[in-house]
Amino acid sequence: MRTKHTFRLPPDLAGKLADYAARKSVPQALVVEAALASHLSPDAAERLEAALARRLDRMARQIERLERHVTISNEALAVFVRHWLTSTPPLPDAALPAAQAKGRERYDGFIEALGRRLARGRKLADEVTHDVNPARERDEGHV
Repeated sequence: MRTKHTFRLPPDLAGKLADYAARKSVPQALVVEAALASHLSPDAAERLEAALARRLDRMARQIERLERHVTISNEALAVFVRHWLTSTPPLPDAALPAAQAKGRERYDGFIEALGRRLARGRKLADEVTHDVNPARERDEGHV
């Protein structure tokens, strides 16, 4: 036996209810019944907690990947800077203007190459992983 209930909904919520029921091709009363049953069920909190735990786990994995990529980028930059500082001799004052002009030219080329690389989607972390362990990459089918 069913009990009749009469209640009023705000226009925006009533519109959402009507749209959802129409998309699913079910009566609005059935949608309201399912929503109330879900909201009032004793395991609703457990389902919500499980959904949140899954989402947090996914976010934790994403953050770990970001941390790994930042670490690789930092180390690559540190190795380059150390190499550049130890292998580049100081220039005489007469050669500075030409060197600065060449430096600006090289920087512009670097920015263009970086833009092309980013547009293609290539990533240093992927290359490092491949270069460090190419046999593993082949086995996993990433090559």
